[in-house]
Amino acid sequence: MKSFRTLDQADVKGKRVLVRVDLNVPMNDGQLSDTTRIERTAPTIREIADKGGKVILLSHFGRPKGPNPKESLKPVAAAAARIIGRPIAFATDCIGEVAERAVAAMQPGDILCLENTRFHPGEVANDADFVAALARLGDVYVNDAFSVAHRSNASTEGLGRKLPAYAGRSMQAELEALDKALHAPQRPLTAIVGGAKVSTKLDVLGNLLAKVETLIIGGGMANTFLSAQGKAVGKSLYEADLMPAARAILAKARAAGREIVLPVDAVVARKLAAHAPTRVASVDEIGAADMILDIGPRTIAQVVSVLARSKTLVWNGPFGAFEYEPFDTGTIEVAEAAAELTAAGKLVSIAGGGDTVAALNAARVTARFTYASTAGGAFLEWLEGKTLPGVEALKVSPTPASPRG
Repeated sequence: MKSFRTLDQADVKGKRVLVRVDLNVPMNDGQLSDTTRIERTAPTIREIADKGGKVILLSHFGRPKGPNPKESLKPVAAAAARIIGRPIAFATDCIGEVAERAVAAMQPGDILCLENTRFHPGEVANDADFVAALARLGDVYVNDAFSVAHRSNASTEGLGRKLPAYAGRSMQAELEALDKALHAPQRPLTAIVGGAKVSTKLDVLGNLLAKVETLIIGGGMANTFLSAQGKAVGKSLYEADLMPAARAILAKARAAGREIVLPVDAVVARKLAAHAPTRVASVDEIGAADMILDIGPRTIAQVVSVLARSKTLVWNGPFGAFEYEPFDTGTIEVAEAAAELTAAGKLVSIAGGGDTVAALNAARVTARFTYASTAGGAFLEWLEGKTLPGVEALKVSPTPASPRG
């Protein structure tokens, strides 16, 4: 990308390279239950090491209030070494004498993981002294953690303004995919926004409405829109206090000539439980004891027809309670249709957010999407149109006088 330096422009040979990765991965009894984030950043780590750089990994893990052995990165570093296929040394602090000695002992091509940056309050505070202490350990800064790019922390934003800064390969891929999705999309552009609550996605809906031709609303948040249209939703999850906001979004869409797609039928049950008795009902025929838990077959067909006439898709949030069968059907069938269109070269498909990627994984179509982002908060803030501090710190300065961006 022209507005960001990448590893293509970085001279790392013999340099100490501070690489911000996201090792905040799920660990159960010392075992990683999801290795996706490490796998995504492995190419950056290997490339820098192979070019003769000294790779110094920075990351947080959990939300510690100070040093806590239970939130040490040591077991994560050991697991990362197995995934990356290289030895990774470990330092028991991320600044100070311990870290400096460990860095000084490195040879070109070595990989070192420093202890949890959040063991120091200066990390979250983006404290200048803490940034300086980290910067003393490196000559070059590489950010390969888009998932934390929305945080103004010392290791995500502060270092990018202190040292020559570059995007790692995972960060680069993410930024290029997002640029392709919203800033320079092939049109028509369609967005699917699902999930439980309108309240968490009001800004997302507002920003997308100005950019897309079609906005498909699913999940529990669709119930609020249906209720705002005067339809009964029974015992379904919805937000009565946000019905005026839903009506305003519908009115804004009409005024702007945007298409909003809401469910026309639903899979309903009397309780949310796996394999609960269900029936398909029109959204005009929801009973007082019914819970809307997935979209119905007519809605699935309508959504798939929209995708068939779209060129770009941005997706955040499932259509139903996909964790419970059979309420995963709508999300899986739409995901399979999007994957087929993508594979046929007819659709650019970008998905993001934890629940969304989990749903795509369940449908076994993640690899067939153009790009699936592992980021949660950062992806949402990007959808909202917000500036991401960790990304801004990587932007190339327009003037030669400020080479660090």
